[in-house]
Amino acid sequence: MAFESLSEKLQNVFKNLRGKGRLSEDDVRIGLKEVRLALLEADVSFKVVKDFIKGIQEKATGSDVLNSLTPAQQVIKIVNEEMISLMGSETAELKIKPSGEITVIMMAGLQGAGKTTTTAKLAAKLKKKGNSPVLVGCDIYRPAAIEQLKRNGEKVDVPVFDMGTNRKPVEIAKKALEYAKENHHNIVFLDTAGRLHIDEDMMNELIEIKDNVNVDDIILVVDAMTGQDAVNVAETFNEKLDITGVILTKLDGDTRGGAALSVRAVTGKPILYVGMGEKLSDLEQFYPDRMASRILGMGDILSLIEKAEMDMDSEKAKKLSQKIAKADFDFNDFLEQLEQLEKMGGMASILSMLPGIGGKSALPQVDDGQMVKIKAIIQSMSKKERLDPSLLNPSRKNRIAKGSGVNIGEVNRLVKQFEQMKKMMKQFPGMMKNNKKRGALGGLFGGKLGF
Repeated sequence: MAFESLSEKLQNVFKNLRGKGRLSEDDVRIGLKEVRLALLEADVSFKVVKDFIKGIQEKATGSDVLNSLTPAQQVIKIVNEEMISLMGSETAELKIKPSGEITVIMMAGLQGAGKTTTTAKLAAKLKKKGNSPVLVGCDIYRPAAIEQLKRNGEKVDVPVFDMGTNRKPVEIAKKALEYAKENHHNIVFLDTAGRLHIDEDMMNELIEIKDNVNVDDIILVVDAMTGQDAVNVAETFNEKLDITGVILTKLDGDTRGGAALSVRAVTGKPILYVGMGEKLSDLEQFYPDRMASRILGMGDILSLIEKAEMDMDSEKAKKLSQKIAKADFDFNDFLEQLEQLEKMGGMASILSMLPGIGGKSALPQVDDGQMVKIKAIIQSMSKKERLDPSLLNPSRKNRIAKGSGVNIGEVNRLVKQFEQMKKMMKQFPGMMKNNKKRGALGGLFGGKLGF
């Protein structure tokens, strides 16, 4: 997950500040020096870091902060506020034109940033909001680019318009607008060509499309794993095209996260979305306050609730919460929760959003691959055994072990942990009741974190 190293270092700085009680200007200065180093190591732009630290220092060394009853908390609050400001303060939304008008969105970026996949992800997200998008294959150079767009379009049930690879991209874009009008599509996504590096031909092609088609938004897709290079790319594209927003991809990878903290300050343009995985549903709206909260180890419960609501069946979650309240939870319920967990990106993804769980050292060791083995064990049980685990005698466990390809010790361990989990659930009577949002999380965590 992005920011792991940065998050750990910042939390260590704050831990040291909290341990001092009263703070002197020297304490703050030393702490901010460590924050500065952590940000530079995360590949945040030097100028951005310099301005960021300066802004914090001016506010954090005032007498109101240092003489307060909780100076360390005040400093952390200031760091949080400055980080939110750095990433844009307000959540930016794409403005879709009113009914009867067409919104044209040009997707730009270097080859390998995940532009074509991101285009389909964004189209799917906007379609869920009641729009009728169409994807347009304007990348006539990269082998199989249009085919990739078609495959992704099929997966998200969004049509693709293309004219092959023998027509100019600007001509394809013009014809796509005519197609959209005739077929009542209100959003046109132009998936343009990328290059391995920024070059004059690529820029001229994009400028030609912009000059000849009424483009409403130019969204730049950048690979967060390229660090400072991503910021340089964003700066160049913005100078040439005046982009309207940025989507950061691969933010779920082992990236230092500097791009997310720099790109807004350098370009003045908002981060709209972040790619958090390879699935076509793995595109999240970018909330500066939530991202700052996650980086500083304060969790992101709002995003977790939204994720649960999106991926979990609310009625099933409500029923499951009621079962948990009564400790009436069987292996069928557990299997269902495993499947819901997979939809939400796995246990590690969920735990990273909880307060107090920052980088790798703080994150409990969760092997999502183990979930596959657990599912196999449960699926090898009979219907009666799933409903009543007390039926699982040694003979039945041997049969289940053979059927799931594991040893009997793993079956015993699962059954024992499951029984322990049911006992623990008795401590949560009435928890998460009569609340749809909490119901979803109650179901999930009752079935998952307990295990």
